Amino acid sequence: VVPSVAILAQVSVYPPEYAQWPVMARRYDSRTTTFSPEGRLYQVEYAMEAINNAGSTIGILSKDGVILAGEKKTTSKLLDQGRSSEKIYAVDDHVICAVAGVTADANILINRLRLSAQQYTYAYQAPMPLEQLIVSACDLKQSYTQFGGLRPFGVSFLVAGWDRHFGFQLYHTDPSGNYSGWKATAIGVNNQTAQSTLRSDWQEDLPMKDALELAAKVLVKTMDTTSPTADKLEFGVIEKVGDKVQYRLLPENEVTELMKAAAPAEGAEAPKA
Repeated sequence: VVPSVAILAQVSVYPPEYAQWPVMARRYDSRTTTFSPEGRLYQVEYAMEAINNAGSTIGILSKDGVILAGEKKTTSKLLDQGRSSEKIYAVDDHVICAVAGVTADANILINRLRLSAQQYTYAYQAPMPLEQLIVSACDLKQSYTQFGGLRPFGVSFLVAGWDRHFGFQLYHTDPSGNYSGWKATAIGVNNQTAQSTLRSDWQEDLPMKDALELAAKVLVKTMDTTSPTADKLEFGVIEKVGDKVQYRLLPENEVTELMKAAAPAEGAEAPKA
């Protein structure tokens, strides 16, 4: 039962601004299968909003490969880094992905991606084309917005990989089941600031070294701390070594050097407006 505006205005347990919200709109946000009169699916929009509160996640396409970088929210010196990953996951030999949102939801989808990739390889004796792999996950995401009793997956992916059809590629997927290809993009907290920096600094045929420096620069601008450290970050790179596509996670010492170079010098004059 939706309380009336008059009741909400009188009962102190509700914040004052709640009484001003359109009561009619509240009737359409409890189910993913019900459209509002404006044609919106509120639960899907709420799932997308959860992504905006996740740690910053960056994807950059370079001439030599693709870089994924992300801010970890769970950090502890007691955490076994070899047995846990919060931001970047390997899907196949030619595909990695970075996640922003609910990690438990991401685990389900990553397992589905891994299964799809292995089934394709078993059937055709060749790596699965990257876009086809993305579509298989997005079909599942979309189905969770169309049937009653289900909730949308509260996670977005940045998927990086290589295939023989289109070379290196970078894709973004969201909880609605939409996906899009990018040359550089950002999701998570402060993504608008990150997108602005990427638009101004990204260039065609960007070398891998410059792309790594750009990723570090973007993270410095978007993270809450002014001195980000390697234990709060994950960097993953997928590149071609000879005729073989390989992925690797950057070690802490390499991440530390990147962040030191990207951090503004102490006492440096702030840029003038």
